[in-house]
Amino acid sequence: MSAFPKSVCVYCGSRDGNDPEFAQSATATGKMLAANGWRLVYGAGDVGLMGRVATAVQAAGGKTFGVIPSHLMDWEVGKRDLDTFVVTETMHERKKVMFMNADAVVVLPGGAGSLDEFFEALTWRQLGLHEKPLILLNIDGFWDPLTDLLHHIVDSGFAGENILSFVTVAEDVRALEALLQAAL
Repeated sequence: MSAFPKSVCVYCGSRDGNDPEFAQSATATGKMLAANGWRLVYGAGDVGLMGRVATAVQAAGGKTFGVIPSHLMDWEVGKRDLDTFVVTETMHERKKVMFMNADAVVVLPGGAGSLDEFFEALTWRQLGLHEKPLILLNIDGFWDPLTDLLHHIVDSGFAGENILSFVTVAEDVRALEALLQAAL
């Protein structure tokens, strides 16, 4: 658990994606986190959806905790004006520090990195290593193929149905806020 009463880890893209709603929702997520007094824990980038969430949190007076591996400082444009800015040596350390400093995990649209982070958190939950909420922000159905895949994994006998209960889906930022308020 973090030193703050409530911290939310946000995994999301270092790009904006093709749907303008992704960027709008990232900004709205940042504003919502700050409005609730929840600290943002994220990958410390200043590009794409990552940068939008962090900038919105900061603009609304919220707290930020960013973690970035040294090899991504240029690529993801490390956002050095965060309340807490941690540079790690590896991606594995980044994910661990982010996860350990959060009380809940939210996944906005993103690519392979966001999927990696999501599946690691889901696997740890499946193994009983944590009980943190894991919420997909399903903007314009972005995560529908992922939720279909999870059902397929269960239907194919590679996981018990309980794995489905470890993931909650929010269709918009208002629903995300309600889920976080209920969980934290």
